[in-house]
Amino acid sequence: MAEEYTECLLEKNFHENCPGCKVDQMKRLRRGFPFSELCSVWIIVLCTALPISSLFPFLYFMIDDFNIAKKEEDIGFYAGFVGCSFMLGRTLTSVFWGIVADRYGRKPVILIGTASVVVFNTLFGLSVNFWMAIITRFCLGSFNGLLGPIKAFAMETFRDEYQGLALSAVSTAWGIGLIIGPALGGFLAQPAKQYPSLFSEESVFGKFPYFLPCLAISCFAFLVTIISLRIPETLHNHKIDDDSKSFDALKVLSHDPESHKVTERNEKSSLLKNWPLLSSIIVYCIFSLHDMAYTEIFSLWANSPRKYGGLGYSSADVGTVLAISGFGLLIFQLSLYSYAERLLGPIIVTRISGSLAIVLLASYPLIAKLSGFSLTLALNCASVAKNVLGVSAITGLFILQNRAVRQDQRGAANGIAMTGMSLFKAIGPAAAGIIFSWSEKRQDAAFLPGTQIVFFILNAVLALGVVMTFKPFLAETQQ
Repeated sequence: MAEEYTECLLEKNFHENCPGCKVDQMKRLRRGFPFSELCSVWIIVLCTALPISSLFPFLYFMIDDFNIAKKEEDIGFYAGFVGCSFMLGRTLTSVFWGIVADRYGRKPVILIGTASVVVFNTLFGLSVNFWMAIITRFCLGSFNGLLGPIKAFAMETFRDEYQGLALSAVSTAWGIGLIIGPALGGFLAQPAKQYPSLFSEESVFGKFPYFLPCLAISCFAFLVTIISLRIPETLHNHKIDDDSKSFDALKVLSHDPESHKVTERNEKSSLLKNWPLLSSIIVYCIFSLHDMAYTEIFSLWANSPRKYGGLGYSSADVGTVLAISGFGLLIFQLSLYSYAERLLGPIIVTRISGSLAIVLLASYPLIAKLSGFSLTLALNCASVAKNVLGVSAITGLFILQNRAVRQDQRGAANGIAMTGMSLFKAIGPAAAGIIFSWSEKRQDAAFLPGTQIVFFILNAVLALGVVMTFKPFLAETQQ
């Protein structure tokens, strides 16, 4: 009887010209695995994630080519500022794009974000000096505010039983983009030197040695922009307060013991008073700071000479390691994460992932002492495991954030999360570059010499994030 009444009420509240209602109706009628929706979300997030860290394998060499660093040890210092400019731009605009997504729809923000990659990432590849690189990266971050809206879009497009998979797809594509992006950067940068039989020094790719990886990502972004024109809008264009009240009344009439939780949730109109949301965002920011700092440090560490505790890798060598990591991450997230989240819950998954990553990072200075096949094997295994653990932790926090707010607040809520995350991710590369440059100057220090201090600081940040996943700090919205 309750099910019949539910269907009747949902039909009554259906607005024919509302795109959000059409999506809701499509969800109720759909049966089977949402493959096309999953692919759409995946490629959009991949598109926005690829340019974020694609520069790291060649940034060391790019800064060297700009001739702005007076000494080799100072390259990491300047690299940090180029690395953080993207996130600084996104910090300043994320809430704005979240508000736009809640007012005008998710789709326009998504299209602007993908189109911005086409324009500004291409210009970054054509940078001729330090300041042009910073400005183009800043503009790319300022217009690329779609991660928050795409998470809201994913929650609103998928049926309840697939929402964990939807957010897993977001974080998986995000994580893989942060790995495949650098892999592309490593394989395609300086093509005239890496592939002289295909590219001459006189060609455009010889004159602009970092243009090819940027162009490849921009072409993919252009294709994604065209495909995204077909995705549905999920935002309701009518007031949903009456619908929410009717739904609450339905809960009471059907004697649902969860009715008071729905009512409480609807009363949380102020996002700044929503502690389950804010606490998950704060923990998310700490993990994001660590994640971005690690991404930059890994490439700088791998590129730096052996005499400074690095691996002496070329950009192509780093690209190979990151490509293998991306493949391992894809296999794990598509096959095991959803099962682990259902079995343990998002908080436990985040907590376990962070704890294991601390142990893993402590082994990195020891890996640098290896050589030959043992170095290759140990580094690839460690890189795959670290990226799997990092993305698993972030996915759990994605789920907590989106469960903490109602549908008409998700864009703004994710905008707040994006602002905080972007600020911390802007701090990450800048701080990482400065710390890495400092570490190379203290090879003979008594306490944690060389790069040992870098991985110690990374672990300290990660440990703080793990501690904050416990009560009373982290609160979970009851479903």
